[in-house]
Amino acid sequence: MAEGVFPRPPTAPATCPALESPHAPDSRHRLNATPDLLAIGWPLQGDADRARMDAWPAVIAAHPEARIARIVEQHRSGYIVAESVDEGYPAESLPEWQRAGGYRKGEATPESRPAVGDWVLVEGADATAKIVALLPRYSAIKRAAAGEHYKQQLIAANVDTVFVVCGLDDDFNPRRIERYLLLVRSGGAEPVVVLSKADLAGAGRAGAVEEAVADLAALGLEGLAVVPVNARDAASVDALAPWLHPGRTVVLVGSSGAGKSTLTNSLLGRDRMKTGEVRGSDSRGRHTTTHRALVPLPSGACLVDTPGMRELKPTGEEDVTENFSDIEALAEQCRFRDCAHGREPGCAVRAAIEAGTLDAQRVANYYKLRDEVAGAAATLADRRSEQKSTTRHPSRVQKAGRDKGNRDDDYDDD
Repeated sequence: MAEGVFPRPPTAPATCPALESPHAPDSRHRLNATPDLLAIGWPLQGDADRARMDAWPAVIAAHPEARIARIVEQHRSGYIVAESVDEGYPAESLPEWQRAGGYRKGEATPESRPAVGDWVLVEGADATAKIVALLPRYSAIKRAAAGEHYKQQLIAANVDTVFVVCGLDDDFNPRRIERYLLLVRSGGAEPVVVLSKADLAGAGRAGAVEEAVADLAALGLEGLAVVPVNARDAASVDALAPWLHPGRTVVLVGSSGAGKSTLTNSLLGRDRMKTGEVRGSDSRGRHTTTHRALVPLPSGACLVDTPGMRELKPTGEEDVTENFSDIEALAEQCRFRDCAHGREPGCAVRAAIEAGTLDAQRVANYYKLRDEVAGAAATLADRRSEQKSTTRHPSRVQKAGRDKGNRDDDYDDD
């Protein structure tokens, strides 16, 4: 097991009392936030949270001898789960998760498998520990995996906030940030854009930080928080404190070299994650984070660090209009309902571009993402149709499972 913050294995089931059925007299208290669960991000802290996870009691009731745990690390070989910050141990996964995932009938789809951040039910201890159920997610950050063949890939599950980390060097790209925001918002989490290397940008050119903030404000996304930081300075990173309360889970996403691992070290108050230099020619970084891991922070929140991602392909489940509501509103004002926003007379979108109130590159990115999502949605519909109608081939599926096991597809990232 890789070095982490959950190093001690459980010694006996007695240290982790079994859950009683939610229908028992004191079952409500079993779903309350205990100190151990709260320390690893337990989300059930009030009536509103319980309503959001209303399917959990039934799953827990079906496994009265199980204990609640959280997946804190994901590797090619399997999962590490924890029941508190003091213990982490390997747990055998369900048989369907040990086979290669796919969209044929009888196969577990890639997105239905556990990811870092998932809450699971575990039975047994030490070498006999095994996952018996996956609790339904309340959020899931995912993308279509890199490559020619369609497959969804989970980045993190059950997260409250996503820190979209972007360096204020050659890494800064509002169009890429729009792509991140599309995936994050569709996954059910709150996005916060963290502009790292603000100290270098400010020293290199006066007003550079303010200009970047203004560029993101021009996206017109209501409520979007943009926080410039020097990731090496703990005092600067304190600006992220409003999203790091006890029981909250955040995930860092961004390109390699954006400063995610440096930011993680500052939030931890110690050097846990390796950091690397970026290339001067294009500000691209070396791949220092090689797997996803959930890390408890001194603030009481939990953080998921991820490898940098080379591609951000939509899954087909995203709502493009939610992120480009300004363009959609302008399109409603066009003279013709089927206006293509080209040379048609009375086009409100083109008029806004010519007046300088709408960025032409933002419009082009809107069209690009809209077409990508539409294409991915059509492919996803085909895959789901195949899953319902095709016949499973056990020999092929089982052989692939023996070859691949619980793969962590992060390794196709940058």
